Order: sequence, then C-alpha cells, then structure tokens
Amino acid sequence: MRDVWFTSDFHFGHFNIIRYCKRPFANTQEMDDAIADRVNACVKTNDVLYFLGDFCMGKAEQVTVYRKRLACRTIHFTEGNHDRTVRKLQHLFASWETLSEINVVKQRIVLCHYALRVWPHHAQGAWHLYGHSHGNLPDEPLSLSLDVGVDTHDFRPWHFDEIATVTKTKAAARESNLQAERRAVLSELADYDQEIGI
Repeated sequence: MRDVWFTSDFHFGHFNIIRYCKRPFANTQEMDDAIADRVNACVKTNDVLYFLGDFCMGKAEQVTVYRKRLACRTIHFTEGNHDRTVRKLQHLFASWETLSEINVVKQRIVLCHYALRVWPHHAQGAWHLYGHSHGNLPDEPLSLSLDVGVDTHDFRPWHFDEIATVTKTKAAARESNLQAERRAVLSELADYDQEIGI
C-alpha cells in the first residue's frame, strides 16, 4: 500500500521567509536543499503527497526545477497565496484545487491552504488540514484540525498515521469536554427540578 503524506509552505527560493519564520538556514540554497532532502527521505516515489500551497518563488523554469527535485510522482496540489506562477504549470501535479475533500482509509479530510473554523462534515469527525500559518496560529485542542506546514514538523511532511495519532487525542479531549458539558446541563436541570418541586 502506498503511504499518504501531507505538507505545506515549502517557499522554495523565498529568501524573506527565512527571516519571517525564523527558519534555521543561512540562505535559500540551504533551505531548499534541506526541505527537498527531508521530503525525499520520507516520501517514496510511489507514495501520495498532498501539498497545501506556497510551493516556490520565481519563474516557470524554477517551478519545473523544484518539482523535479521531489521524487514522489503523485503530488496533489491545493493552491496557496504564493502560487501564481505555479498555477500556470498545473500539469506538473496530479491534481489542482483551492479546497478539496478527500478520503484516506475511510477518514474524511478537508484540505485548504488556510485554516478554517468550520468545514464540511466537521461535526461528523472530518479532519481539516491547512498551512499558511507557519505554526504561528494557536492550536485548538478540541478541533480536529492541524497545521501541516513544514515549519510545524522539522521541515518534513506529516504521515497520515502521525496525523491520526494527533487527531485521536483531540477527539478524546473533545468527547471528554462534551460529556462534562452534558453532566453540567443535567445537574442544572436536576437543581431546577428540585427548586420547582418536580
């Protein structure tokens, strides 16, 4: 079975992102090499990679060069705000969306470059994976959402199983919170019933 991976925000060739995000690289060459190497160390040729936007800066020729550096043949692309040039070369990727809903091992997942507060089927346990925030958006511990950008994961992609572990913990916390809220409501109702003599 092919492994499934998720990532975002490579920003290949983008010098200012090193300063903006305090990335531990001296220059874009060092950053580009580190990210490409870490992706290729995890994601094999026949695996599937979902990329959630902000691939690279530069001209069309550079987009092609950066794409060729990644060994994975099947990269599904969700567009980010820095993908104007990449948009012209959509044929380099298996698919191109601005928001997508997928299923992996019967798990529904909503993919978007941007973090959403609600998303399709969130109340039924759908996950939401996003980028753009570079790890700067506070995590919602009861929300089945996760920033999968490289800045959140040592500049490497997230494996589906890693995300499943995180969301399982969040789902348990959310269920515990719901049960506590139900108990509080039932307690209030019991107190009210007692007050009016039912």
